[in-house]
Parts: sequence; C-alpha cells; structure tokens
Amino acid sequence: MGKMKTYSLSEMEDKYIGKEGTKERDEYEYELRMDLLGQMIRTTRKEKKLTQEKLGKLIGVNKSQISKLENNANSATIETIIRVFKALKAEINFNVILDNNKLEIV
Repeated sequence: MGKMKTYSLSEMEDKYIGKEGTKERDEYEYELRMDLLGQMIRTTRKEKKLTQEKLGKLIGVNKSQISKLENNANSATIETIIRVFKALKAEINFNVILDNNKLEIV
C-alpha cells in the first residue's frame, strides 16, 4: 500500500475555503474569530460563576442577548463586548492596523 499524503490545516483551508486575502477566506477568518470570542465570554462567565441572566443585568441587557453573544459574537457591537469583558473583570486589548500604522486600544 502506498504512503498517504498529508496536508496541513493551512493547505486545506487554501484548497477548500480560499487563499489568504480572498473574500471567502476573510469571511471564514472573521467568523472563526467571532466564534472564539463568544467561547471566551462563555468560559469566563462560567469561571466567575455568573449566569447569563446575572451577566446581562450587570451590563443592562437581557439574558437572550448574552446567549446570542456567546453563540455568535458577530451580532454584538464593540461597545457591548467591551462592557461584557469589563463586567467579567477581564483585561481588554485591541490592535488595529491602518495603512501600516498600528493603533493599540487598551
């Protein structure tokens, strides 16, 4: 039996999603980051022993909005995400790069 060829994750992404810089790949990367952000919020909330309802009350939103945020963070505004992390007493750092100029928001 011949040796099976193996592929890296980036090779598979290039082949099936699109090369870096393409619209399809950018959308995929964005969705992945938003999913990870939602998972971080859920994990941190649970570590702090807060229910979705209690966290919602801390930032002035309904439990359903916290659920949506945890399951699909791309439906939230940056302001809401910042309020959530502040309520969770988490450090927040943003890096924005515009025309090769890096702007950090801490």
